[in-house]
Amino acid sequence: MSDFSWKTVAAALLLGGSSLAMAANDGQSRVNELLGADPQYRATWQEVVKQEERLPEWVLNLSGTAEQMTAVEEDGDKYLVGPLCETADTCRNKRLIVAFSYDKDDAYAMLVEVPAGLPADKSPTRHADYCFLGEPDEGMQKLLREQLKNDPNWY
Repeated sequence: MSDFSWKTVAAALLLGGSSLAMAANDGQSRVNELLGADPQYRATWQEVVKQEERLPEWVLNLSGTAEQMTAVEEDGDKYLVGPLCETADTCRNKRLIVAFSYDKDDAYAMLVEVPAGLPADKSPTRHADYCFLGEPDEGMQKLLREQLKNDPNWY
């Protein structure tokens, strides 16, 4: 093989390795890191919340306690989806499930609020109020609800 062929093979291996690294990185983001990580996330989120009234500061700024996001597909489109809570202690009562499209052009969220002081033996699902942000269609609403159901403490 000539030098040119080896360089081509090496380049192909490097590109393939980069793709694998990117794929392995899916879901390594956390909701509370997005707005500081990329101005496009910030711009998209500002569009989502600009028409909303009376949202808590932690929702407006996507600040608080978050777990790793996961890559999810809905209707052929890929999204990064993850939960956010104001604090770990208040997560049972107030949480936000956020979904950003891979191209960062669209964002949706579901704010879930359960009355404070709800006894532990009462199902939070039956007492929760849900507020959708970003005008999600039925498929996206279902995706956000399914993400909430993934929490073992949600029943």
